[in-house]
Amino acid sequence: MKIMVVMGTRPEVIKLAPVVAALRKQVDTIVCATGQHREMLAQALDFFGIVPDVSVETMSPGSSLNILSARLLTEMDEVFSRVRPDWVVVQGDTTTAFCAGLAAFHRGIRVAHVEAGLRTGDLQNPFPEEANRSLLGRIVSRHFAPTQLARQNLLREGIDDSKIMVTGNTVVDAIMMARDSWQRASQSLVLPAGGEAGRETILVTCHRRENFGDTLLGICHVLRTLCSRYGQYQWVFPVHLNPAVREPVMQELGNIRNLALIEPVDYPSSLYLISRSALVISDSGGIQEEAPTFGVPVVVMRSHTERREGVDAGFSTLAGQRPESIEAAVIDWLDDPERRRALRNRPNPYGDGRASERMVASLLDHAVEAFNG
Repeated sequence: MKIMVVMGTRPEVIKLAPVVAALRKQVDTIVCATGQHREMLAQALDFFGIVPDVSVETMSPGSSLNILSARLLTEMDEVFSRVRPDWVVVQGDTTTAFCAGLAAFHRGIRVAHVEAGLRTGDLQNPFPEEANRSLLGRIVSRHFAPTQLARQNLLREGIDDSKIMVTGNTVVDAIMMARDSWQRASQSLVLPAGGEAGRETILVTCHRRENFGDTLLGICHVLRTLCSRYGQYQWVFPVHLNPAVREPVMQELGNIRNLALIEPVDYPSSLYLISRSALVISDSGGIQEEAPTFGVPVVVMRSHTERREGVDAGFSTLAGQRPESIEAAVIDWLDDPERRRALRNRPNPYGDGRASERMVASLLDHAVEAFNG
């Protein structure tokens, strides 16, 4: 059996690295990198020691989603014609995942979808991710749902239960793979002048399209207020490379004494920052899944989340995008240390570190016990 794993962004590498490692122990495994996010992709590949067997160049500055999609479909069609895998494995909700899945479907190749079944029910939020994963749900042959809630979403859409395997999320597997490295990351993490690595941290990240423009300006204004109110914390904001994020953040949040605006960090440094944080404020999906491993709460700056498990388990607050709602959620967490301490020994609702093992067993048609999260 020949299985191809396709990845194009840093989150895909992080969540597929454990799958690649597990697959390579048992089957002929080909890794294809699309370069959707070239610089951050290379960083993650290097950390996990993955050298792509196939690389395609699909992204250029200023490309629209339609141009990117057309290039991905064209390039992946040629790759599948040449390599002829028995399975194609994609992850999540990126343009790479959807287009690779569609190109494989057109070629009659079976597709397995890692992290299947996440839904907000709003095609515009997040955009285009909700459409990507929903469309993938109609064409894949094996749905690796991370939780029972994701499985229920798929069943409501009429997906045959025999095609669904509840595995847990591979992000927990990845944290276990990276454990030694993230514990050493403090030695290489460099903050700008004025930043203090030894203080308890508030970590901020922001990158989603729905938060661009005036919404991001509102977020910046409330962050300035919060940095002043909670001056005892070292606030750290790794600023995304996208100019739509970078330019307003640098302009609005420069020169705040206890806020370090830093370059995007590598994976172990990201885990290190989460692990020593009192709180994370983010619009990231992956951080919502990672933070519970460290017992750290997350204020989610989104109107919807496809990751309700963290909210239901008490790890996350879905604050929305209005500055006053974000501010209130942050204050609720930071003014209640007992509430934060109560999370420390609570299990991660997203996985148990065996997701990749379950996926490989499923692809090989071996019996395996499902994750009950």
